[in-house]
Amino acid sequence: MAEKTHVYADNAATTRLSETALAAMLPYLKEDFGNPSSLHTYGQRAAWALQEARESVARSLGALPQEIYFTGGGSEADNQAIRTAALLGLRKGKKHLITSAVEHHAVLHTLAALKKEHGFEVEILPVDAFGRVTVAQVAAALRDDTALVTIMLANNEVGTLEPVTEIGAACKARGVLFHTDAVQAVGHIPLDVKTLGADMLSLSGHKFHGPKGVGVLWARRGVPLQSLIFGGGQERGRRAGTENIAGIVGLAAALADAVGEVDEVAARLTRLRDKLIAGLAQIDRSRLNGHATERLPGNVNFCFEGIEGESLLLLLDAKGVAASSGSACTSGSLDPSHVLLALGLPHEIAHGSLRLSLSRETTEEEIDHILAVVPPVVDYLRGISPVWEQIIKNAQ
Repeated sequence: MAEKTHVYADNAATTRLSETALAAMLPYLKEDFGNPSSLHTYGQRAAWALQEARESVARSLGALPQEIYFTGGGSEADNQAIRTAALLGLRKGKKHLITSAVEHHAVLHTLAALKKEHGFEVEILPVDAFGRVTVAQVAAALRDDTALVTIMLANNEVGTLEPVTEIGAACKARGVLFHTDAVQAVGHIPLDVKTLGADMLSLSGHKFHGPKGVGVLWARRGVPLQSLIFGGGQERGRRAGTENIAGIVGLAAALADAVGEVDEVAARLTRLRDKLIAGLAQIDRSRLNGHATERLPGNVNFCFEGIEGESLLLLLDAKGVAASSGSACTSGSLDPSHVLLALGLPHEIAHGSLRLSLSRETTEEEIDHILAVVPPVVDYLRGISPVWEQIIKNAQ
């Protein structure tokens, strides 16, 4: 009997830890286990590793080491960036915050909390059918009391790339802080913070074959970062708590690997992505979500009319394909994706979404397997769906 094919196509949720990252981490899980705040040799070895990792991450981003702050992940970095700008604005009487309708919940929920806690006015900009917000929209929304604009670099569900460099320029012209959630973009597309136009940027290690539970907030020199966690003086007084040295070292190693091969991997994944899009587009009443070309190299998101996403995922899993129906943080929800609704999709279509996200480990054979499996699964689900039956009747 032939061995069952298993394809992992949920890399936007998390990636497999690379051998490079694992090898870098192991010494700091065993022999070099010291606390970097300690003065003895064990502590100093850990402190040296922390500094080396900070310098490595800075090189990977085009940043300065003193602009790198290690966090517990992308969500924490988003929270700290947004609260920093909001509290700085509050001191100057600025209580207007701008974002888009397709942001990650780490951004949207933080803004909602600030609205409730301090009375901030949160302006949520609509997006076009591809999930993009325009520079003109942001520029028109800027006011004298705007404290922050936060727009993601790449959408976690549909993969659309936003014009953050141009948005950053518009914010700079008005003296408004600009933050970008780059969790899905870092390590997957070329990026240099010196030219990006942002004041703060968030990233997470497990999105580019690093470990879970560790991220980075880059804050441009001169931004007075506010603490979320109080206690000791770690991270130059901006994040208390003993540093996760193994995780930080693993993140730095994985990021250096990803950045070092980003052009080559992006080109290969773009080709595989487009092959996958072309194949799935052959399914009747299917819809590609997000921009056809201005999207992440490894992101494919489709809706199939007449079926429900959860059933699709379960059957695909039984056929050896691990995928998603939305962002990992909301995959247990029965509500349709807020991103797909923001694109203008009706609820009944948004419920039938499928996100396939590739990584540098994805092969051509795996793409072929996905294309062999998805169409018959969609056909089967439509065959037992009264919704699909009604769609066909209405079309006749």
